[in-house]
Amino acid sequence: MKPPASAHTCSTMLVPLLLLAALQVTIAQKNGIDIYSLTVDSKVSSRFAHTVITSRVVNKASTVQEATFQMELPKKAFITNFSMIIDGVTYPGDIKEKAAAQEQYSAAVARGESAGLVKATGRKTEKFQVSVSVAPAAKVTFQLVYEELLKRQLGVYELLLKVQPQQLVKHLQMDIHIFEPQGISFLETESTFMTNELADALTTVHNKTKAHIQFKPSLSQQQKSPEQQDTVLDGSFIVRYDVNRTLSGGSIQIENGYFVHYFAPEGLPTMPKNVVFVIDKSGSMSGKKIQQTREALIKILDDLRPSDQFNLVVFSKHATQWRPSLVAATEENVSKAKDYAASIQAHGGTNINDAMLMAVELLDNSNKEELLPSGSVSLIILLTDGDPTEGETNPAKIQKNVQDAISGQYSLFCLGFGFDVSYSFLEKLALDNGGLARRIYEDSDSALQLKDFYQEVANPLLTSVAFEYPINAVEMVTQEIFRLHFKGSEMVVAGKLRDQSPDVLSAKVNGQMYKQNVSFQMESNVAKQEEEFQSLKYIFHNFMERLWAYLTIQQLLEKIVSASDAERPGLEKQALGLSLNYSFVTPLTSMVVTKPEGQEQSQIAEKPKEDGTATAAPTSAPLQAPHVILPLPGQSVDRLCVDIRHSQGLVNLISDPDQGIEVTGQFEKTQFSWIEVTFKTPEVHVRVSPEHVVVTRNQRNFVYKWKETLFSVMPGLKMTMDKTGLLLLSSPDKVTIGLLPWEGPGAGLRLLLRDTDHFSSHVSGIFGQFYQDVLWKPAASEDTKGTLTVQGNDYPATRELKLDYQEGPPGTEISCWSVVL
Repeated sequence: MKPPASAHTCSTMLVPLLLLAALQVTIAQKNGIDIYSLTVDSKVSSRFAHTVITSRVVNKASTVQEATFQMELPKKAFITNFSMIIDGVTYPGDIKEKAAAQEQYSAAVARGESAGLVKATGRKTEKFQVSVSVAPAAKVTFQLVYEELLKRQLGVYELLLKVQPQQLVKHLQMDIHIFEPQGISFLETESTFMTNELADALTTVHNKTKAHIQFKPSLSQQQKSPEQQDTVLDGSFIVRYDVNRTLSGGSIQIENGYFVHYFAPEGLPTMPKNVVFVIDKSGSMSGKKIQQTREALIKILDDLRPSDQFNLVVFSKHATQWRPSLVAATEENVSKAKDYAASIQAHGGTNINDAMLMAVELLDNSNKEELLPSGSVSLIILLTDGDPTEGETNPAKIQKNVQDAISGQYSLFCLGFGFDVSYSFLEKLALDNGGLARRIYEDSDSALQLKDFYQEVANPLLTSVAFEYPINAVEMVTQEIFRLHFKGSEMVVAGKLRDQSPDVLSAKVNGQMYKQNVSFQMESNVAKQEEEFQSLKYIFHNFMERLWAYLTIQQLLEKIVSASDAERPGLEKQALGLSLNYSFVTPLTSMVVTKPEGQEQSQIAEKPKEDGTATAAPTSAPLQAPHVILPLPGQSVDRLCVDIRHSQGLVNLISDPDQGIEVTGQFEKTQFSWIEVTFKTPEVHVRVSPEHVVVTRNQRNFVYKWKETLFSVMPGLKMTMDKTGLLLLSSPDKVTIGLLPWEGPGAGLRLLLRDTDHFSSHVSGIFGQFYQDVLWKPAASEDTKGTLTVQGNDYPATRELKLDYQEGPPGTEISCWSVVL
């Protein structure tokens, strides 16, 4: 959704960027544990978000029960506090140096208990979870606090709240306060679960600089229906906003002796760029990865400007360049490059070293021949999904080779596809060369992720940006020199004012834009700024000092990645000191969470690393929905998740002549392109594709769009479809067949079966066979593996986590026996 246009004094319209603070609140109700209060209080003061989640629960059971507090917070956020209040006694979290925290917890580790309270999960979030035993009638208050400097990306600041309480809550309230001294240029809210009834529970009030969004639904508003006690609150609540900007592009804000300087100038022309795309086409990229890479690359090439120059380097065992040198992004060259991109096939090893040196050489040769336009910016964008296996395979040597070759002349951006890639290798490679690394998640929207990243770097506006402040005015300033500034992004510098600083803080920003140097000057009245922030009761005071500490730690952590062995200890000591002084859970600290006597005495909350499968598995990669989930009456296996891997073309899914039902499907690559259900009595054909539903009766076709409400009753058959898109075909004494256009992970058509005890003994088909005589053989001493024997064929089954699509999006996590056909 694009934000509404706002009036500006400059001639160029503000291009929105993205700022994210992602939060998911999930409290699992177990047995008699009742959540009677859940509040979220988020104060955003000049982009710095301070969020407090408080959950109050009571054990209504007559026995001891386990209460679980679970939520998701942004990966860039630092937890600053967690506490539990049990029967009036507070059990606080204690943030310590990682080694000291681990020593305290060593006894529990020796007992084989899990030390991690925080796990990487999803693309942008980390999951925090704590469980505690609660006596009958006892109450527990959980409170978690985290802070984050919100980053502006792709034009919009976005605050995302995942609301999933999993039960009705008597007092549920979210309050979001935003204060932006530059002025709020637009504000909007969006929700995936909002109904007309819930809309009355949402109030939004804002003026020039302040906004207050409150969501406070009553119990009846939370209910799915008067007959159901289930909550309708299950999805995302989003607040989007941006701030006013001027041609000078700067805003200096001051609070309690600290300042922050935001810089995002308006109206600058985009600089021409010279970009070399380096694409991994090794064997591990085969299938969906290379297909999505081709798709993204074709779209990205379309976005090149006529003033840009580009080339493609593809590599597996060997590296190959598309053209001998960089070429202009003319319509003809782009068309030929797209044809070339469409032909890329995956096979062979992974020679990252040679591919990178070839890309640098292409830029070097153009530079020597003076073919790079004056005032242009040169970028290398690497996409790979694996570790180097060909040529030079030592990551440290590759990093040194690339850094020596680039020699500070070009910026390198590294995209790691999936979780097999060594992210730490790519991160150092990028940070050593003035760029950044980004993980591309292997999912149905991978091509869009690639294109979105390109959009972030597609429009360079300034190079060699340097911030200058009077030496008698400021001290302890964060990073002041930046290699590149892209359209829609925002540079942030923070620091401490000196005791005897001038009454007016002045600043100067120098940079190079297209074919000329440019300088921006601005100033801010210290006393006026101090008064403005101190007078606001709802902001989180001393936030600017914490913002400075947060930003300093983040930048030190980046420096540590690319530091030498001699430099690293000093940087780590500095980052650790700030983490402890300001009570931040960072990669260098841990939070020890204590519990009452008689329970597990302590657990550790640590900052997960963004690297490889060890950190992310099993929850980081999105769970996939199987092709079908089969209920098996009379079997010890509760549910069977079946995936098709080895069949293509027309497939007989279910055939039951006694029931007069036949289900067939066309399976292509990884999904069904269509599924057809044929009923003998009445004579009806229902054919579904991802686009629509076609019902054929009496030689007439009736076409319905998915998610249109449908209620059709004919002799012997009832057809219904709700707003989620679930189409149900049912009849008395017959199996109920459901069809659904699933849009979650592993998107595609899905089949549902209910009332399966109505199948006759003559049922067949690749799904129908599981309703014949099925023998279940669990493996010896194994509770996660077994064998299903169906009509003389053995199918290995593994207990796995899958995504249950049967209740509609977003799906729920289930444990089932997984079989691949």
